[in-house]
Amino acid sequence: MNWNVQTSHKKAGLVAALVLGLSAMTFAGCSAGTAADNTAASGSPAANVKVEGLSDARNTPVVRAAKAVGPAVVGITNKAIARDWFNNKVETEGVGSGVIFKSDGYIVTNNHVVEGAKEIIVSLSDGRSLKGKVVGADALTDLAVVKVDASDLPTAQFADSDQAVVGEPAIAIGNPLGLEFQGSVTAGVVSALNRTLETSDKRLKLIQTDAAISPGNSGGALVNADGQVIGINSIKIAASGVEGIGFAIPSNTVQQVIKDLMEKGYVVRPYLGVSVFDPETAARYGYQLNIDKGVYVFKVTLNGPGGKAGLQRGDIILKVDGQEVNTVAELRGKIADHQVGDTIEVTYDRNDHEETTKITLEEMPQDSK
Repeated sequence: MNWNVQTSHKKAGLVAALVLGLSAMTFAGCSAGTAADNTAASGSPAANVKVEGLSDARNTPVVRAAKAVGPAVVGITNKAIARDWFNNKVETEGVGSGVIFKSDGYIVTNNHVVEGAKEIIVSLSDGRSLKGKVVGADALTDLAVVKVDASDLPTAQFADSDQAVVGEPAIAIGNPLGLEFQGSVTAGVVSALNRTLETSDKRLKLIQTDAAISPGNSGGALVNADGQVIGINSIKIAASGVEGIGFAIPSNTVQQVIKDLMEKGYVVRPYLGVSVFDPETAARYGYQLNIDKGVYVFKVTLNGPGGKAGLQRGDIILKVDGQEVNTVAELRGKIADHQVGDTIEVTYDRNDHEETTKITLEEMPQDSK
């Protein structure tokens, strides 16, 4: 089967493996082009929805949701410098989306929308274009916060994404293919919850939807029928014969990440203080690891949580809190489910003897990320 992998900014990007067995992904992404590819907004975007005088049949939840959230969805143009085939510098543009969550100009978007930007231009629903700056970004969750110098902006309200249910309406608002289609609205349903995306041995839990998501939708809003944001659109499946499989970062994850980014400029995460291999990750580095279960500890930070609790190089971590961990992603997922300061129970094998220790998780140092 031939899979077509698409990426934003026309460069090699995330190639991810889904637990569904699908392997071709694209960021809903920036609609990329050169600086000369200027487009003019046209049509009637969500921000201009007028519901006065509509019959009950026409004034649907989708219409009301578009009116509630549309004004808070912006276009984000990332101006960056790339090199052509002759190694000459070329200015490029990529256009994504963002959602205003504070009226004094704070906007959440995807990290890949603003990554590597030389200049960021934010296009508001009222027609204004303002310069933006990145407050903080987190590559792991693919989220970033952008600030513009403005006040009294329309804002979107976040829902509790843990209350989302499969089958309920899901409305995507963003800028597919660029600002020419700014504020476009597509509708579908919540197809699934807690879909697990694995990339670089890390796991993300996402909301799956069949609402149409196209390049340029990245960073836009996935909205419920109450007009509340349940997720930030990020990724879609791009493969021949596959339609209607898109993903959004749940709003509860979004709210925690933007809180950390605004307060510290980075995301606070717990860590164990060990580096580990499973057979698959070891093979990537040219090693053969012959273990039937667990993950092999090949490095321990002496003053880290694991080191303080007595873990050593050569130990094989078998369980965390009584649950088996057989891959690097599984171990990292177990740690990520906890907070800094939590104490976990780790079962490990040392020289064919099973032992257990308690480890108090600490904040991950910035140079470990």
